[in-house]
Amino acid sequence: MIQQLINRYKRMRTERYLNQTYKCQYAFVGMGQHSLTNLYPVLHYLQVPLKYICVTNERKARLIEQKFKGIKATTRLDDILNDEDVKGVLVATSPNAHFSIASQVLQSGKSLFIEKPPCQSLEQLQELIKLQREFGSRVVMVGLQQRYAPAVQIIKRRLKGEQLLNYDLHYLTGAYPEGNALIDLYIHPIDLATWLFGKAEIVSYLEIDKQSYILMLRHQHIVGTIELSTCHCWQDARQSLTVHTRSGSYHLAQCEELSFVSKQAVIAGVPIEKLLPRRQSVECLYRHNGFSPTIVNNSIYTQGFFQEVYTFVNAVEGKKKSILTDLQSVKPTLKLIDDIMG
Repeated sequence: MIQQLINRYKRMRTERYLNQTYKCQYAFVGMGQHSLTNLYPVLHYLQVPLKYICVTNERKARLIEQKFKGIKATTRLDDILNDEDVKGVLVATSPNAHFSIASQVLQSGKSLFIEKPPCQSLEQLQELIKLQREFGSRVVMVGLQQRYAPAVQIIKRRLKGEQLLNYDLHYLTGAYPEGNALIDLYIHPIDLATWLFGKAEIVSYLEIDKQSYILMLRHQHIVGTIELSTCHCWQDARQSLTVHTRSGSYHLAQCEELSFVSKQAVIAGVPIEKLLPRRQSVECLYRHNGFSPTIVNNSIYTQGFFQEVYTFVNAVEGKKKSILTDLQSVKPTLKLIDDIMG
């Protein structure tokens, strides 16, 4: 009997995956390391019908057609925009090119997934929002994948019922000579702060080195400090967030682990732990399980990449999926970046 139940569960799990099919045609603009590592594998696993890949030169286009059988490689974005069969376009190219490409896709009326940053300023974001309304692109998503990370989803739900005090957020990497770290890299931790705590104003600001900053922010219900730095090492790059509340502290590390440490009781202003020391309990709310190599334990999933692409294609197909990263929702993030840039 037990073996029959196990076999039935496995069969249902396999059939659920096989029944998940997509009818629309899609195109991808760009083929950099990020795309190959984090986005293309999701499209392949979901078996999303990818009709085009658009790149910048003919040599790469020829290599793509050798590598990806059945996919058309092109160096002309118009080939995609003029093809009525293509309903959704995913874009992950040079950050400086995103605004121009996104504008053209929106003017075609196709649904758009645009990798972060979608543009270089709040003014440009407002222009993209205007184009979406004017030309009727039904689904538009920004690739801020941390919002879809399971650990971030958990802490966001937990914080709704908490009385917030303060937080500190650290985002530390090595040198970034190839672009503007503030918009290319720091958009992730800044967006994490605005996503969890709402729009913010800068209380104080210090540039500690080229492309490295320490900020103090005030949100409606909480204040926090953010350290953004390229003065460290890429081999030990890290992001961490600690949120202090009346009931205890949450600690999020790399979107891979989330824990909660409850605060000890205080009576008449006296901390009981000083009188009656007891072992501090740590509640593990989420942890990346590297033992079982399933989808949900893959770093592509724990970091949010899988869920964001899955959400996009399901929304394009007309299946109900909650979009967490539409253009409007990114306004507080780009407003804060504009304020930092002065």
